[in-house]
Amino acid sequence: MTTSQIAQSATTFPGSARVEMIMGRPVSVDIRTALPARELTPLLDDAFSWLRWVEDTFDPARPDSQIARLNRGGTIRQVPELIEVLHRCEELSEATGGWFEPRIGGVIDPSGYIRGWALERLSRALSNAGAGDHRITAGNDIRVRGSSAPGRRWRIGIRDPRTDTVRKVVFAHDLGVATSGGSSVVDPHTGQVADGLGSVTVIGPDLGMADGYATAVYAMGPVRGRRFAADLARSGPYETMIITRDGQELTTPGLLDHSGTQARLAG
Repeated sequence: MTTSQIAQSATTFPGSARVEMIMGRPVSVDIRTALPARELTPLLDDAFSWLRWVEDTFDPARPDSQIARLNRGGTIRQVPELIEVLHRCEELSEATGGWFEPRIGGVIDPSGYIRGWALERLSRALSNAGAGDHRITAGNDIRVRGSSAPGRRWRIGIRDPRTDTVRKVVFAHDLGVATSGGSSVVDPHTGQVADGLGSVTVIGPDLGMADGYATAVYAMGPVRGRRFAADLARSGPYETMIITRDGQELTTPGLLDHSGTQARLAG
């Protein structure tokens, strides 16, 4: 094989990436697994078809979505994913003592969970299809799996949504990272917008759960949120970084395993 043929072969299987606007924000799917273009293109097509279906089904602001129909008391389709999401939201509500609450004032809105859930489901589907090395990013929700390059972990910058500055970098082969604070989070007990914290980032094996926990901790505020984050880290694989309104970082010890830097304890 000539040098030019080797170069051409190397560029034929480079992985692929695509960005589209979904759920009101740019969503990127970056596949690094060396697959031929005839396989990568349909994978990316299916990925964004899935995300658009999630938006059409679960966005309460869309009059014809299943969630909007449910809120109006209308007839809904028997969608297994809808039952799954509502069930998971109820589990999160119970696990957080009601601080994650998808039903406020009689209106169902699973937005604090649905994006993370959708990306988690997509990540599993890509792996099952043979694209095990990928990164999916939707705003402050990130799911990585496999490697960014042979033997190299993904490098994930955790950004402060208020300033867009990177506050910490974590490295992982398999991780979900969810940050809450870039948009309004409602205190489910008062119905008012929570504003006691700057942002909350939760990392762990399931991005949907991390998304829900981040939303709940943000709603809790500094004292209760700090205590819950410490308990969460002691009881399972989810670690938390809280940025206070004055810019201080409070992190649970397990973030050391991913960032390699010293952390101030959340509990």
